[in-house]
Amino acid sequence: MTQTDRSHFGWANRAMGGVAFLKGDITWSPVHRERSQTSGSLSEGSGKRKQQGVPRMKQQGPEPQTSDDKEPCTKRVKPVAKTLSASGLSSAKVTPLKRLSQSIQRSISFKTEPRPPGYVPPPRAGGCRRRSSKLWSETFDRVSEELSAREVKRQEVIFELMQGEQQLVADLNLVKKNYYEPMLTLAILPEAELREIFGTLDSLAPLHEDLLGRLLGLRQEDGTVPELGPTLLDWLPGLRAYESYCCHQVWAKARLDSRKREPAVGEFLRLCQESAFSRKLELWSFLDLPRSRLVKYPLLLREVLRQTPPDHPDQAPLQRAVALAQDLVGLINRKTGEAECRYYQQRLSYPDGAPRHPGIDRSSLLLCHGDLRNSKGQRLHVFLFQEALALTRPVLQGEQVVFQLQGPPLPIGQLEVQDLPDGGARLGGALRERGRSCLRVSGGAQAHTLQAVDAFDKQQWLSCLRQALAARPPPELDGSLGPLAALRLDCDPPMDHT
Repeated sequence: MTQTDRSHFGWANRAMGGVAFLKGDITWSPVHRERSQTSGSLSEGSGKRKQQGVPRMKQQGPEPQTSDDKEPCTKRVKPVAKTLSASGLSSAKVTPLKRLSQSIQRSISFKTEPRPPGYVPPPRAGGCRRRSSKLWSETFDRVSEELSAREVKRQEVIFELMQGEQQLVADLNLVKKNYYEPMLTLAILPEAELREIFGTLDSLAPLHEDLLGRLLGLRQEDGTVPELGPTLLDWLPGLRAYESYCCHQVWAKARLDSRKREPAVGEFLRLCQESAFSRKLELWSFLDLPRSRLVKYPLLLREVLRQTPPDHPDQAPLQRAVALAQDLVGLINRKTGEAECRYYQQRLSYPDGAPRHPGIDRSSLLLCHGDLRNSKGQRLHVFLFQEALALTRPVLQGEQVVFQLQGPPLPIGQLEVQDLPDGGARLGGALRERGRSCLRVSGGAQAHTLQAVDAFDKQQWLSCLRQALAARPPPELDGSLGPLAALRLDCDPPMDHT
């Protein structure tokens, strides 16, 4: 990744030429907790398209009113879509059938008044590239009629797996060509910091190119893939390369957020986001694509297995492939969680003279963290470690964000959680407004009323807190012999001699 060709240098100069970087005060906003989302390719809405004016013959009197003029069409065409059901997750629309939708959209028109001669429509502002999302049955029109509906579904999932690999390879090459190389050539950031931000991303493209080539080699003339399991069993161990990339992401995200505040870096990223190649996505969205792709493998392979008949020769290899993918993804998730926990342990700022909390240092996982407001309306960043709950305020020290503790952390062994109904807590200092989406945490002499962003965020916090309480070890039994002194030798009930 250290070499760049002259064409990228010319592109970068044209993109950055004539740009006056804005100077201003550096502002900072607290880090918000990002929700995980399930990804799926949704169908495009049926947009309205206007036809060019058609010359009309001159008529005497006003033109008769047509039915289209009397009642404008407000109906929305609903495209036909297939749904990939993944166990453990809610179903989401994926890879829609667009052929029927597009044919209907082409038949819809809206009458307009004739435009004057020489009329030129105004250019669209910043169009973005859209990817095609065809189905396997749309790509290969000559599908054998002998295939069962279940086999067609199986081929659709395999085709989606293949399309996902192709799109990921294209995005990884896009990041290298349009972000890494121009930023290195223009000296927007030094090479050491670019390697810290992009990590081992360059090593992932050959891995997915290998799988894509294998899948294309398995495809027959009619577009079907007979067996998939043996190929996956041979390729899946290569996913261990994701361990170093995913574990480094928390440091990479912090470095990128810090550098984006610089005028040169911020202006370059803004120009890239406004360009068509970026599809209006930020740089971090591209850097996070491999991780989001990784967690899809167990879901896709499980769906292929579900559509594979029990007597199919691919049944047993697919079962082993699904188990291997789940184990690898679980291992990488655990390692990534441990790396994230270490990162925030190092970013905690204790008051002067205060010792480090042993429960936080012993924790190997960060169960949850995000923004909550206290009873005075102040925004706090709360960390739920395995053994302690810490309330902090993020501040900028130099070039990095640190989190100052607001009081001693609450040990999980002493923590109590209460779900407050809406209106059951008064917030806001002097105004004392009745709060919504509030909860109370207490432990020892401390008690804090915290307000979440909304009801969904509150339920997420309550779920994480209750899981932490359920996982805490039971209290140690008292080893003293004091209770034995209360025992009596004649504690047996009197016997009935009758």
